[in-house]
Amino acid sequence: MPTFLHAPLLWGLLLASVPVLIHLINMMRHRRVRWAAMEFLLVSRKKNRTWVLLKELLLLAARMSIVAIIVLMVAQPLLRDQLGAVLGGSKTHHIVLLDDSFSMSDRSNGATVMDRAKEAVDRIGAMVAAGGDSRTFTLLRFSEAGRGGRRTQPDLLQEQVDSEFRARLRETLKTIQASETAAGPVAPLEAIGQLLGEGEDETRVVYLISDFRKKQWDRPEDIRSRLAELRAKGVSLHLINCVDARRPNLAVTQLELTSGTVAAGIALFMEVEVRNYGGEPARNVSVVLEEDGHARPAVRIDEVPAGESVRERFEVTFAAGGAHRVAARLDGDVVTADNYRYAVVDVPLEVPALIVDGSVDQQGAFFLSAALAPGGNVRTGLRPRVETPRFLDDNPLDAFPVIYLTDVEHLDQRAVKGLENFVAGGGGLAIFLGPRCRAGFLNEGLWRGGEGLLPLPIGGESALFIDRLDNAPDLDVVDHPIFRVLGGQNNSFLSQIKVGRYFAAPKDWKADAESTVRVIARLRDGAPLVVERAFGKGRVVAWLSTAAPIWNNAGSSPAFVVLVQEMQAYLARRVEAAAPLLVGSPIELSFDPAQYQNQVRFVSPGRDGAETTAHDAVLKEDNMLHARLTRTDAAGVHEAQLLTATGMVDARRFAVNVDPAEGDLARLDGSQLAARLDGVEYAYHQADTFEARRDASIGRNLSDVLLYLLIVLLVGEMLLAWSCSYHPPETRVAAPFGRGAAA
Repeated sequence: MPTFLHAPLLWGLLLASVPVLIHLINMMRHRRVRWAAMEFLLVSRKKNRTWVLLKELLLLAARMSIVAIIVLMVAQPLLRDQLGAVLGGSKTHHIVLLDDSFSMSDRSNGATVMDRAKEAVDRIGAMVAAGGDSRTFTLLRFSEAGRGGRRTQPDLLQEQVDSEFRARLRETLKTIQASETAAGPVAPLEAIGQLLGEGEDETRVVYLISDFRKKQWDRPEDIRSRLAELRAKGVSLHLINCVDARRPNLAVTQLELTSGTVAAGIALFMEVEVRNYGGEPARNVSVVLEEDGHARPAVRIDEVPAGESVRERFEVTFAAGGAHRVAARLDGDVVTADNYRYAVVDVPLEVPALIVDGSVDQQGAFFLSAALAPGGNVRTGLRPRVETPRFLDDNPLDAFPVIYLTDVEHLDQRAVKGLENFVAGGGGLAIFLGPRCRAGFLNEGLWRGGEGLLPLPIGGESALFIDRLDNAPDLDVVDHPIFRVLGGQNNSFLSQIKVGRYFAAPKDWKADAESTVRVIARLRDGAPLVVERAFGKGRVVAWLSTAAPIWNNAGSSPAFVVLVQEMQAYLARRVEAAAPLLVGSPIELSFDPAQYQNQVRFVSPGRDGAETTAHDAVLKEDNMLHARLTRTDAAGVHEAQLLTATGMVDARRFAVNVDPAEGDLARLDGSQLAARLDGVEYAYHQADTFEARRDASIGRNLSDVLLYLLIVLLVGEMLLAWSCSYHPPETRVAAPFGRGAAA
């Protein structure tokens, strides 16, 4: 049966009785008058009475129908498209997919985009409620569509539309807010079939309510294919845009450690990055910093150009070891979620450094140890450990961020393989040559035609003769982190380093332009002295002279401490800063069952405070216990609390951040969206004007059909009225007798 958008107006159908009342009033005006001549006419009328009465009844019915149709047009009757639905053999399922990504928290004129989206959902609910009891309703947010291995959790699933439906929907909408995820429409579109089946016994109408940002909709191949699949199944699609303009937005996109030694009590540097997603430069941007919940001096950025990012460095010192929390925040922005950035820094009490010395007197190890840990009031956080080359054969190396080789004559193949695995995994290696080194082993064991650790082939020992006529320094360095502190024009420490002997490269050797090999320091005769290369995830720096002041005076120079410290910071693997996870991603950890119990408690930030959940870890094939926190719905620092075998708590922290790309508020309008969804049939609406077109969303509006019927009835009524009325024939005046007679 048809339904009506304005059902109370159906009381106007009583106006259809007005033509009957007029007819009865006219009947009361008739009086019976006896007239002899009329008797003859009555006898004649009886022969045509049935036909005349039929035309009068049709005329009366037409006039009543005209009034009724006008009333129905105002009430706007709606009819479902399929004939089975009209006959009551099918139902209509209205499915609302609501974008709740954090870009929906964009605020203007005191309201967020999510507020407008919820108003649109409420209007859809009102339309659905006007459709009767043969309708069902499903509400699914983007963030709840089975992301991160979770099952799909709609807010309303196949909810029967009854007299209490509007109240239930409004209570549900009160609890919905923009999430901190960057969830897109692909997962909820896929969830329709997975959650609700094919739906062959129902008519489906899908409403996709979003802000249609360029990030997800500029190249919507996956979205287009899924929308096309729904249309092929007869699903009606409505895309409702809740944004009318793009607004500027700033976001904190990075918060991380720079290279450097991380240890308790040691000053280190971190960098914060701010991106301007607006069309105008942002000036005097202040970034508020926190360290373990305590406020720090803010970082001030003079200007962030439109569409660009600016990084600013700041210093931080952690007095104690452990996992420390660092947070950065912007104030007064249209989107709140991307104004925050979190980092977890694991700070050890000390950092071990392995020095492998092949000489008998171990002079190179002595000077390297003195440079790494000078002692006295100078604290570097480094703990040097000196070993012989045999240590590399059977001992694990992962505990050392950087390994130093000095004057090593030979290494077993097993030791070379261990070093290669160490560097490829992200470790750093510094190689100092010396009198015990042999070009044969260096080339065959460490260079290996460019496949090994050594950045260049070695030709043999060479001497740098003293040029007394030229006061040029022996070292010519490039702009590089190792030399940056000492490379200024006003810094004379590098010029004090004198080199007498070194290992020379072959005369015809030249670094391949496509390789990672780079000469970062040369002697005054142009010969390479310090060469670096990338190897896997790690780096190698080769010094072609001694670490001890044997072939040079570097080891006894004040500059040597700075050079070694900067090299340690440059080579150290960056494992101290835990990689931030994105909101919605699961947290996974594994641990040894011999050291820990299988109970794990996760403490996560939430809107109303910390939330605690308990999990039982599972023993897997690798003989390790594995635990997984599926829901990470809020940005911040999440903590996993493990119980050791002795009952002690071991807390591990994880930084979870929003996806900063979601903060780009560039949007697509209707025409741009149509170009990208070419070939997909859908109805496009702006949320603010969606109510004016709501008839299309719950069925076919019969107003146009009634209009055509009204025109036909009006024409028919005019013809019937003309037929039922008396029209005397036209009479001609007779010409005078004789006029016009033939002559």
